[in-house]
Amino acid sequence: MSIKQIKDSFYIKLAFRQAEINLGSTGTNPSVGTVVVKNNTVISSGYTSLNGRPHAEVNALKKKLNFKNSDFYVTLEPCSHYGKTPPCTKKIISKNISRVIFPINDIDERSRNLASKKLLKKKIKINKFKLNSFAKKFYSSYFTQQSKKLPFADGKLAISNDFFSIGKKNRWITNKKSREVANFLRSQYDCLLTTSKTINDDNPLLNCRIEGLEKKTPDLIILDRLFNVKKNSLIFKKNNRKIYILTNSDNLLKKRYLKRKGVITIKLKKESNYVNNLKNVFYEIKKLHFNRILVETGLTFLNQLIKHNLIKNFYLFKSSKNLGANGFNNSDAKYLKNVNFFDKNKININLKEDSLYKIKI
Repeated sequence: MSIKQIKDSFYIKLAFRQAEINLGSTGTNPSVGTVVVKNNTVISSGYTSLNGRPHAEVNALKKKLNFKNSDFYVTLEPCSHYGKTPPCTKKIISKNISRVIFPINDIDERSRNLASKKLLKKKIKINKFKLNSFAKKFYSSYFTQQSKKLPFADGKLAISNDFFSIGKKNRWITNKKSREVANFLRSQYDCLLTTSKTINDDNPLLNCRIEGLEKKTPDLIILDRLFNVKKNSLIFKKNNRKIYILTNSDNLLKKRYLKRKGVITIKLKKESNYVNNLKNVFYEIKKLHFNRILVETGLTFLNQLIKHNLIKNFYLFKSSKNLGANGFNNSDAKYLKNVNFFDKNKININLKEDSLYKIKI
């Protein structure tokens, strides 16, 4: 690998660091990151704004700097079409950028493969497909939008060292450090999926309680087939986001009550078998334009999603403490006990005595 290639890979990685900042919070637009380099020095950077606009390219180039003859690193092919905003390629051209480097083409047919043509026409050099495999993985949730595939979904659970997910004396299985990281993890998704049982049993807030991330609390979807959710749950009292309930029930009184709380109820159609019913939940979520889902429920529901390959990754927070007689599960913990707790699955983060694993399903 040449020195130039090493530099390109380094700066593209920096651009992805920018893209991570608002991952899960850019609506139907992808979360993009940019880094502008001139004379081997980073002179500007940008990332897609909350809810998707302005784009990362615009944010990076709005500064009053001389961008002439600089290299522009961006994590996704810049847009080339007029939509709610002018095309980013036009902005790049106007700043006399010398070279544009990006790892992967956009899937939007209005822009796909057009950036190179437009930029080359203006004698701007193009260098594509640096870290292409990494980019495909990073944008896997975005790439499901314009396909018939199920939306991207991950799962999360906390367990004790002896594989219990529920404590009889203390609702917290893991320590404060783990709970802070779990809050940060939520901020990387555009919606959370939970069940009425989880809401009724735990009465959680399921928000981002880290200073600076409050605005990145994902919208919430509650699967409640029998409409059993408690009306006085905390989740409805502190509602500053969209909440949806997916149900098979026609409880009009509860529906009207929750509507006054800003909750939207969606009637699910019944499918022929259990697996299709599960898939239909995710297709309904996709209709709401969510494509990056974090499932936070008890072990029973997660077991079914794992069994039927409906989640991509499983984040497992594991305490070093045993619960013994004070711990129990509502479902078989067989899958948890078969997880390979290898170093390759362990995320290198300081959780004191706790550990965090990311297991690909």
